[in-house]
Amino acid sequence: MMPDALLELSAVRKTFPGGVIGLDSIDLDIAQGEFLSLLGPSGCGKTTTLRVIAGFEAPTSGTLRLDGQDITGLRPYDRPVNTVFQDYALFPHMNVAENVDFGLSLRKLPAGERKKRVADALDLVGLADKIGARVLELSGGQRQRVALARAIVCEPRVLLLDEPLSALDAHLREQMQMELKSLQARLGTTFVMVTHDQTEALSISDRIVVMHKGRIEQAATPAELYDRPATKFVAGFIGTMNLLPARFLGREWNALRFESDGLRFGIAAEDHPAMEAGAATTVGIRPEDFIIVPDGTPDSFAAEVSSVVFHGKALRVHARAGAETKIVVDLPRQGEGRECRQGIILNIGLRSGASCPLLPA
Repeated sequence: MMPDALLELSAVRKTFPGGVIGLDSIDLDIAQGEFLSLLGPSGCGKTTTLRVIAGFEAPTSGTLRLDGQDITGLRPYDRPVNTVFQDYALFPHMNVAENVDFGLSLRKLPAGERKKRVADALDLVGLADKIGARVLELSGGQRQRVALARAIVCEPRVLLLDEPLSALDAHLREQMQMELKSLQARLGTTFVMVTHDQTEALSISDRIVVMHKGRIEQAATPAELYDRPATKFVAGFIGTMNLLPARFLGREWNALRFESDGLRFGIAAEDHPAMEAGAATTVGIRPEDFIIVPDGTPDSFAAEVSSVVFHGKALRVHARAGAETKIVVDLPRQGEGRECRQGIILNIGLRSGASCPLLPA
């Protein structure tokens, strides 16, 4: 258990009719004031997890605790939890203030307090000047802010966000990501967000939970997920990773040496467990950790370029090395990538200090 855990999920399982497993006995602790994202492909269990926390789905087994109190059997409106839905779920016949006030009106608070809290919430999301506007007059980004204001006005302990930015265009989505993170930092409220967009999760999360087939593959900071993925699924899902099936040759000074499809190379030995010579493993190498080196450089190999794809500041080069190995290399447009084109031969080496995880064979 996390020492400062606000919300705890213990052995939570959800089985749907027909025996379909939505959650497979997951354990998860979420800290007070944390921005946590649930990330994974469709059907991985992230939305089911969110709905179980909200109380919209009852777990088949397991326990949920908030501040140490069992909330497993509480109805959604009895939990100090609010949800921002993917489609915002605003009332079109109400104006902005009435939408934000809706949750407060159910609590029978004094009218003066409600009015002040509505104004404060709209000010927080930058919509103080839209307090009397109709919902249908607002842009997509403004509607998203109204939905946020309606959720935070009730001062929940946990705010759940179900892909809240998916309906926005790319430019507005990037802008709203930063606004969402800034809002969470100002409020100090625990945010739990579902997303299938890894760039979004990596950009704004304190911690990311990567899910697959109803299970948690890894829960870690964005940097740890990127540099030290715990499983082959995480390595392949977060960013782009070259996964090379390899045989361990032995240790040489401060390097571990491997052979893969006739290619021989070494990686830094730090933080890697002891291995026996001949052991099979998978070496993960990020595209940016491959570099072009002079012919004859130790631990380098030749690769024939198959295609070159424009990626902004970098060119993503797809190449073939050895008999069957396909690799992806990112090269700077203004440097080595300038003359790169289909059919040429590159001599590839590994960047000094590259973080290369060793994963199961």
